[in-house]
Order: sequence, then C-alpha cells, then structure tokens
Amino acid sequence: MTKVNFYNEVEDSLLKFAVIIARKDGKWVVCKHKDRETWEIPGGHREPGEDILDTARRELYEETGALEYDITPVCVYSVTAPDNFDGKETFGMLYYADIHTFEEELHSEIERISIMNELPEKWTYPEIQPKLLVEAKRRGYI
Repeated sequence: MTKVNFYNEVEDSLLKFAVIIARKDGKWVVCKHKDRETWEIPGGHREPGEDILDTARRELYEETGALEYDITPVCVYSVTAPDNFDGKETFGMLYYADIHTFEEELHSEIERISIMNELPEKWTYPEIQPKLLVEAKRRGYI
C-alpha cells in the first residue's frame, strides 16, 4: 500500500522530486506522457546539485512548455510504497503555479498537455496525485 505524508519542511538533501500543481486562467494544466494513456501533474526528479526550486521550474517548462508563471512552494510530501525505493520513504517538494504563457511546442517525453475545467479521472499515479491536490486545497492554494 502506498502511503503519502505531508510536512512543512525537511532537510534539503532529502528532497528528490518536485511536483507542480499548475493552472492557467483558473483551469487545470495536466500532461500526458508519450508512453502512457493517463494524466499527470507536472513534475520529476531533482538533478545532482540542482536547487529544488530550479527542479520545479525545469520540470514545469519541460512538461508543459510554461514560459511565464508565478510559482509558490506548498509543502513537502513523502511517498512510501513497497514497490518503490525498496519501500523507503522518499521526499519531494510540492509547488503551485499560475501559468501566464506557454511555448508553442513541447520538447520532452510529454506527448501533450491539456487545460481542463475538471481534473481527469485517469491518473498515472492514482494513489499519490489526488492526495497532493487535496493537501494543496487544505492549505488554501487551490
């Protein structure tokens, strides 16, 4: 069973991921990977030596083509899953972004983005992504 926890902060070196809940004009911005039939919140792995906010900015650009946006940290999240990282708790930073402009085409593994009035039903990580959205709402970001 996958477990998701939330924290106000952890040691920076523990942050391995950045996930960005993104909106454009009040609508949800989600992306579809080329190899999947499901939707994802933009995000990904932190590169060695990279600041976690830079990870969030890079992933938001790579996965949505966002050029101009406002981005705010929401909280730290962790995931513990028996089939990931040997069942060890892994940490990431959750962000919220309001996107103002996009690049015209994507240059990554993302096939397409969608700007939706309602959140999708088919998530790539259904045990994680909806919980991130609930926590961001609980904290007043959405």
